[in-house]
Amino acid sequence: MREVNTGARLGLRERLARLQRNRLVRQNLILFVGGLVAGVGGFVYHAIAGRVLGPEIYGEVATLIAVYAVGTGPALILIVVLARYTAMLNARGDPGVRSLLVRTVRLIAIPCLVLILLTTLFARPIALFEHVGSTIPVLILGFSIALIWQVAIPRGILQGLQRFTSLSLNLSLELVIRTSVVFALLKAGYAVSGAMAAVFAGLFVVFFLGLWSLRDHFRSLGRRVYLRSMAGFSLTAAAGIIGVQILYNQDVILGEHFLSHHDGGIYGGLNKIGTILFFLTLSVSQVLFPRVVEAVAKEEHPGRILLSSAGILTALGAGALLVFALFPGLVVGILFGASFNDAIPLVFPVGVIGLALSLDNLLVQFFMAVHDRVFVPILALAVVAEGVLIFLFHAHVGEVVLDVLVSLLGLLVLLSIRCYLLLPKLRADSVAEPQPAVP
Repeated sequence: MREVNTGARLGLRERLARLQRNRLVRQNLILFVGGLVAGVGGFVYHAIAGRVLGPEIYGEVATLIAVYAVGTGPALILIVVLARYTAMLNARGDPGVRSLLVRTVRLIAIPCLVLILLTTLFARPIALFEHVGSTIPVLILGFSIALIWQVAIPRGILQGLQRFTSLSLNLSLELVIRTSVVFALLKAGYAVSGAMAAVFAGLFVVFFLGLWSLRDHFRSLGRRVYLRSMAGFSLTAAAGIIGVQILYNQDVILGEHFLSHHDGGIYGGLNKIGTILFFLTLSVSQVLFPRVVEAVAKEEHPGRILLSSAGILTALGAGALLVFALFPGLVVGILFGASFNDAIPLVFPVGVIGLALSLDNLLVQFFMAVHDRVFVPILALAVVAEGVLIFLFHAHVGEVVLDVLVSLLGLLVLLSIRCYLLLPKLRADSVAEPQPAVP
């Protein structure tokens, strides 16, 4: 009997050892830790600002951060585009990373300077419109948005090179610095300007950290790359990223419009609970993307990577769902307090929404990696369907939750069918659009 138990223990140890040796699992774990630190840092940043400044002044910070979040959209697209191109160069052994980095920094500097100029010219009208007491936070906001566009460049290249340790450090350190600086500046009395300066400080440090992480590519001259060849994929990436963002934002806007003021607030809180699960598992799709590009470029089948990634994502999501199912009152109480108790019965369903959104995003990232455009009309259909369902059925919060759940699960079914039909047809030429680097 003892021998059987020993064998069982050895079997468990062997399975754990295999998991530790699994490249995909290690990469996901590394990026998950970075994303988790960044996510917690974001919550702490807002908690510090809210407690120190109070509701009225914190409202100005929240408004400016919301504008900053919109401004990060181009950065997210740029990261995906550069990650795909870099992954292809890496799969071919093509030494064009230095050229890609330098030329992209120069190219993106143009819209960055334009944005800074426009922000400087219109800082006062923007401050008046947003009810911000000074133009200084608005100016810092403009510089921060311009800088995140530059920060996206080394991040995209690091993702494409599968340097997930450096990428994880870059993501987490930004929020660690932001949180540390905001505490110091707010205590020093800099209020809204201090809160926005903390955002800029975090970006400033991690931009140079990103360049330092790629320093080995500065030693060789490398070859010139074609930036124009990325234009076609940029449209596909924009459609995928914007579509997913609309899916988890338009329901809040429509819910606020159609529901009562109280119910609209309850649904807004539920949406944030659902997105916790989405962002908790976001690292899985970040790892999947360059791995799929590499696999297809090397004539390796990406199906196993996709299935393994879906399994990892589902396991992470199941853990969060278990917490939501067992302790919904605790989740609502910690995040929002007793005034949001009406949300408690719907915590688990919005957790399922978050998991469905995560799986939808995983498949969208897969389709973008192989540059399959068929997903675009499918995603657009889901966006429209979600909006129409909320327009037609919005008698109470639970009905809106059901609208979103049906839309996202329907999207998951359609994307899965498309994936099933596409996988047997994937070849290296599926990702061969960008031309290789040339002297």
